Amino acid sequence: MTVCGTVAFLFRMISVKESRFKTLYQLALSTGMRQGELLGLKWSDLDWNHSTLQIKRQLQYIVVKYLVFSDLKTHFSLRAIKLGSNILDELRAHRQRQEAEIVRVGKKWDDNDLIFPSSFGTPINPRNLVRDFKKFLKRASLPNIRFHDLRHTAATLMISHGVPVNVVSKILGHSKVSVTLNIYAHSNTDMQEQAAKIMDDLTTPIAFEVEKPNEFL
Repeated sequence: MTVCGTVAFLFRMISVKESRFKTLYQLALSTGMRQGELLGLKWSDLDWNHSTLQIKRQLQYIVVKYLVFSDLKTHFSLRAIKLGSNILDELRAHRQRQEAEIVRVGKKWDDNDLIFPSSFGTPINPRNLVRDFKKFLKRASLPNIRFHDLRHTAATLMISHGVPVNVVSKILGHSKVSVTLNIYAHSNTDMQEQAAKIMDDLTTPIAFEVEKPNEFL
């Protein structure tokens, strides 16, 4: 199993109850969203009826200054992502946990409508998220990967399981399909090998014996 496959498998098998970012990690792995995009999500971006999530902004950390919401990387990054029923259920559970958190915090809660805020409702410092992510990896005995590798894992899994590259490209917010192909060329190679095996099996002549005609008939 590849590193990507191992990470995805272990994320499904192990418990992440200790982390308040468990839903964020699951969403990152299922959609391939960038860290800044995840931290910029608001509940108003989520259309429960149509199971879609609008990616409209990103959270950026300005060194020695502050956290700011900014425009996305390119206009191609502005997109809607379709969500599956399992991740929607997880988001519902996450919202219930957040509502309970708001009650505990009380007047100290700073409401920004963020799906993934800090414990006081404010934007999360990306460094704190990475710190939690590294602790999670260590507890789970997972490889010491970067947070961005969740995006690579999601893309690789989609491509290797037959999702058309043009669809993967739109989900990731790439400007061109060629960008996706260049980044994930290894997945394309694996798919070509799989295709070669399938076509080889389908087109290889099957040996069988032809009964000789009876010359006396």
